[in-house]
Amino acid sequence: MKNHLLVIVALFLSSMAIQAQKSNQALGSELKNSKIKLTYDAGSGTSKLMGVAENFSDSEAKNAKVTAMNFAVGFFYPGQILERAPEQVLLTFWVMSKKPQFAENHSMTILADGETIEIGDCRYSAKPREDMEYLNFNIDRGTLARIASHANVRFKLGNASFTFSRDQLRMLADLVKASDPSSH
Repeated sequence: MKNHLLVIVALFLSSMAIQAQKSNQALGSELKNSKIKLTYDAGSGTSKLMGVAENFSDSEAKNAKVTAMNFAVGFFYPGQILERAPEQVLLTFWVMSKKPQFAENHSMTILADGETIEIGDCRYSAKPREDMEYLNFNIDRGTLARIASHANVRFKLGNASFTFSRDQLRMLADLVKASDPSSH
């Protein structure tokens, strides 16, 4: 009897593991009305989920002494089946400015409906000839989910302040949901 129970439990757990996957085809259907895009590179054998947001407001850009700023969020996974949620997601800000504004100070703090979330420092690079700065944050997926769950989210990047729009927060929430193999 004990052996039968162990076999039943093992079968149940293995069936749950099979269900906790998403094929690229299923993900593509799920993302049909989202700004999150799915691509597969046969050469490297990797898939990528990525969303690119619209620019932050012109007034916030002007206050930050930049021409424009937007961001992308995403991650890679092997093959064409998402088997597990990523631990880290890449959040990259693309900043257009005549003079680098974030070279000296590029840490990030999120202010979400009264909650403060310290993201910390980033990997920074600038291409002055192209008037571009890139700020790359590896952010914990759970932290991204907390951010996306709020309706009013501001953040401080260096000494500048920005506000995530409703569409930008929706895109973050869509990525969080899509990156969970057990959600459908």
